[in-house]
Amino acid sequence: MGTRANILIVDDEQVVRESLTHWFEEDNYTVQSAENGEAALKLFEKNKFDLILLDMKMPGMSGLDVLVKIKEFDTQVVVILITAFASVPSAIKALKEGAYDYITKPIDPDELSHIVEKALDQKKLINENILLKENIDEIVRPDNLIGESPAMKKIFSLIYTVAPTDTTVLIRGESGTGKELVAKAIHINSKRKYFPIITVNCGALAESILESELFGHEKGAFTGAHFKRKGKFEMANGGTIFLDEIGTISLKMQIELLRVIETKQFTRVGGNETIKSDFRVIAATNEPLEELVKEGRFREDLYYRLDVFTILIQPLRERLEDIPLLAYYFLDKFSSQMNKKKTKISAEAMDFLIRHNWQGNVRELENAVERAVVVSKSEIIQCADLPFQISNGNNYYNAEDRSLDACEKKHIALILSEYEWNISRTAKVLGIDRVTLYNKINKYSLRK
Repeated sequence: MGTRANILIVDDEQVVRESLTHWFEEDNYTVQSAENGEAALKLFEKNKFDLILLDMKMPGMSGLDVLVKIKEFDTQVVVILITAFASVPSAIKALKEGAYDYITKPIDPDELSHIVEKALDQKKLINENILLKENIDEIVRPDNLIGESPAMKKIFSLIYTVAPTDTTVLIRGESGTGKELVAKAIHINSKRKYFPIITVNCGALAESILESELFGHEKGAFTGAHFKRKGKFEMANGGTIFLDEIGTISLKMQIELLRVIETKQFTRVGGNETIKSDFRVIAATNEPLEELVKEGRFREDLYYRLDVFTILIQPLRERLEDIPLLAYYFLDKFSSQMNKKKTKISAEAMDFLIRHNWQGNVRELENAVERAVVVSKSEIIQCADLPFQISNGNNYYNAEDRSLDACEKKHIALILSEYEWNISRTAKVLGIDRVTLYNKINKYSLRK
């Protein structure tokens, strides 16, 4: 049987120290002893003890004084006080100072052994729970947030640095790089993880709708408001609100947003009641906010309020090492979803994936692999299984009209055709919302 725990006995009576040492050594504990508080503290500084049996009344420092000092060094150590003069006030004071329990003299060996064993079992359980919680926190990461490149390792480091704080975070990067995934990673590694993270796509909503979406509205506030509705800020109470595409909101909404972020107070549309909400703000943008500030399209005070801690996500084309990891992650994901056995990506196909420009970043890669899993006839993904525009380079831009509008029109038409005019999936691949896609279809007079 191995050693069970390390115990320190502190008592000014030698017979008590020797008796307790003998009892606990027989139970296979490691035992040390001290005749007063000063000697105990010297031993405590040099050794790690799991449990301390501490006499309440000793010459010099009292047991309570020693208890306070010990707890300053180690809050987790178990302390059981021994007293010959038990009283309710002294017991309450001892427990308030962090004692686990107390026992009166003369000591019953069986009773003391039971208390010690119970205390150590409880301490072990607490330590195991703390360790388990730390391990779980360490491995929790949203799907798709994958990478071993220096750029991704830096992002992981920044996430774990800022997550435990309540600091406002601004995530920057091109469309499709995974800004929302980084926001979720910050949230689930924060103290707010047991509350929701509420996402608002600011670019997908008109100003009047966005105001109601963020702040909520009262019944009858406007036509169609048949019921009172909570806003996203109210729903995020205790948790995190993620404001995506923050650079698209109007100047009027920017003023409202700044006030709410600073005061954590707001009123619903059509209401008078002031509502308080405790939320953390994470914002994201794919636009150069500094340029928008110079142009007068984004308030400088709001910009500085959001840009407290910045995380920049590099585009996929600048972290090529991550492409094989992501490609195989998506291969496993879609093969499992579709119940298809796809085990490998051919060297030629992987070469194409690595050399492709990935304007749509990780989102575009995900959809390329999904398409390949759908059309592939074998267990190995080949070049022919990849979307036409990827495996054949950029030939579809070699039209006579090489203006940006012409290229955009041709690209949108090609993606629409590939996904059989499924608007939701096409918008997802293009990295835009459905409203923007419909506007592009009308602009370029595209027809199915």
